[in-house]
Parts: sequence; C-alpha cells; structure tokens
Amino acid sequence: MHPAKPTPRDPLGWCIALALAFWALLLVRLTIPTKPYFDEVHYLPAAREYWALGKFINREHPLLGKELIALGIRLFGDGPLGWRIFPSLAGALTVFAAMRAIWFAGGSRFATLAYGVLLATGFYIFVNARIAMLDIFMAGFVALAYWQLAAAIREPERGRRRLIAGGAALGLALASKWNAAPLALLPGLAFLVLRVRAGRRRLLTSRRGAPVPGISLLEAGVWLGALPLAVYALTYLPAWFFADGGIGTASGSASLVALHTDAIRLQESVVKTHPYMSRWPQWVLNARSIWFLYEPVDGAQRGIVLIGNPLTMLLGLPALLWAASEAILRRNGAAAAVTMLYAVTLGFWIASAKPVQFLYHYLLPSMALLAALALALDALWTRGRRWMALAPLVGSVALFAYFYPILSAAPLSGGKMAFTQWMWLPRWR
Repeated sequence: MHPAKPTPRDPLGWCIALALAFWALLLVRLTIPTKPYFDEVHYLPAAREYWALGKFINREHPLLGKELIALGIRLFGDGPLGWRIFPSLAGALTVFAAMRAIWFAGGSRFATLAYGVLLATGFYIFVNARIAMLDIFMAGFVALAYWQLAAAIREPERGRRRLIAGGAALGLALASKWNAAPLALLPGLAFLVLRVRAGRRRLLTSRRGAPVPGISLLEAGVWLGALPLAVYALTYLPAWFFADGGIGTASGSASLVALHTDAIRLQESVVKTHPYMSRWPQWVLNARSIWFLYEPVDGAQRGIVLIGNPLTMLLGLPALLWAASEAILRRNGAAAAVTMLYAVTLGFWIASAKPVQFLYHYLLPSMALLAALALALDALWTRGRRWMALAPLVGSVALFAYFYPILSAAPLSGGKMAFTQWMWLPRWR
C-alpha cells in the first residue's frame, strides 16, 4: 500500500491578499483624469439619468453596469471617485474570483497564485478597472459565476447553492454587457452534454453522474437557464419608469422584446470607421493598442494605453496549444475548460456581425489565455523546473512596472513625444 498524496491547502488567504493589493494599486490616481475620458462620455450621462429617471439614453447596452456606476455617483458624488470606485471593486473581484475558479478547477496552489499574478500584471484588467465602462463588470460577474460552477463540481454536497449563485452571476454578467452571452450559455450546454454522454435512462430526472451528482438535468436547467434570464430581466426594471424613452412611452419601445430589437439595430448601425478599430488577429498577436487618454491634463502630460502584457500575451499562445493537447491526450479537465473558454470567447468575435470592433473585446479571451499559461507554468513547477515556472511571472511583473506610467495616468516627462519610450510596435502608437 502507498500513502495517499497530501491534499494541497486552499490558498484562500493569499487570494484575498493578492486581490486587496491589486485593489490598492487600482486606487492610486484613480481620480485622474478629473474629467471624463474615452467612453466615459457615453456611460456617465446614462448613469446620471438613472436617479432622475428622465431620458433613457445609451439604449444599445444592458443596464446593470450603468446602474452600478450610478450607485457609485450616489454614494461618492458625481466626480471621478464616484464614477470609478465600482469599476475598481469589480477589477479586484475579477482577480479574486478568477483565482478561486482555477483553484476549484485544478486544485493547484501554484497555478492559482500564478494566475492571480498574471491577471494583475496582464494590463487588461488593470486598465479596464480604472475607467467607468461596462467591460470590467461583465468580467467580474463571469469570473464569479465560473468560480461557483467549478466549486459545484468539486464540492457536489454544496452543488445546489453553488449552481444558484453561479446562475445568478451569469445573469448579472449578461446584464452588464452582451459579450458574456456565449459564456452564459456554455455551462448549461456542458451539463447537458455530460449527462447525455453518461447514458442515463431517465435523462431529465436522474441525479447521478457528472458534472454535479445530486442535481438532475431538469433542475440544472432552472439554475443555469431560467434563473440567469430572470436575473437579467430584473435589471431592466428602470426601463419602465423613464419619462422619456421608457418602455411603454410614446418615445420608447412597446415591450422588453422590442427594446432588445432596437438595441441590436443600434449596435449593428455603427459602421463608421474608427482610428482605433481592430480585428481579432491583431488582438491575438498583441499588435494593436487603444489610447484611452493622451493629453495634458491635471497639470501634466499623461497617458493611459490599453495593450496586453507583451510577454504573457505571446507566451500564452503556446501555453494554449499545450492546454489543448493536455485536454485531448490526458483528459485534463482544467486544461479542457480554459481551451474551450478561449475558443468560445474569441470565436464569438470572429463570427460577430458587429462591423466595428475594439481591443477591449479581447478582455475575456485574454483571461482564458492567461489561465492556460498558469496551468502550463504549474506543470513546469510540479516537474521540478522551478526557475522556468517562475521566470515568466517575474517578467510579467517587471514589464507591468515598466509600462505602469502609461497604464495609470502618471505624469510623463518629455512633452508630447513622451509615449515613444513604450511604443515598441508602430501599431501601438
């Protein structure tokens, strides 16, 4: 007989500490610029209307992200702190919940903490969590949902309440931005496929088998199908009470369905080219940037650029191929999950009919990419190749520190051409 392998300790304390440290870093110069910048000019006016219930504007996007921005304004005032405090909290939630998801998916302390470091220094979450836009809310609720769903599989004795929490979070993610739609559909479809493969005679009512023993397919349909839709619909309650453009008013839509038809039409009507528009091959190769800000503001030349970490965005590509091979050859569930998540989230934009697309649409795929990298580094760590596992993490932190001035609106020396220090590629300019 061989002794049982020791069970790794849950790194919950380290996850909390890393998420709090990341939030503290987000708060540095959070109120700079003191004026709205980039797409805040669209979402802040919409958020202000939520308390007045005056004119229903920015109808092409779901309501929840703007409701949360409005709550920040209500609690902290109509200024830069009120605008951006809840996006910063969503950024910390994204890092924490994503770490918890990978812990429950694979049970590795190293992969969990490595993933937290990679996300915190990967540029995408940091920049999106410091601006009053919708994407970071979507990412936070997606991470929360997949944490709960992975925990339901790992701890089926708590499966029901985990599925309820996960289903509600899926609805909130979809209510933040429609980009979450493929990830909202995936858990229910995965549950169905696994139960069909198990070959149960009572397919709808059997409680046996993967992915969550004790939960029937019928019940899973409630928590992963009906519940997200109900939560999503509830976030639209204010749409009935706007004086101008509300549902049922002369200037608004006749119903919630009609409102969504109008929103889709508005989304697809944006066909005018934009200097920062890009397509998915540029996202994958990290060959394009978006300058959210670059101008003299608040007494100094400042910039905020969105790109991916130049090291980890490229290292993540071979890591993703490794994860795909692990999924096929070794039936590694965690590797299969991150491969599927990347394919689904990127495939959504490859197939999308939306003519004008931007780099920030790569936020969710980049999170799956970094998860694959964390798993690949964990494989090196467990094989004793410690320096090879740690070197990309050190490099990611070092590059984050180097780019930090133009990620965080720090004062730049050198005038208008100060940005050239960081612009390694022509398309980053």
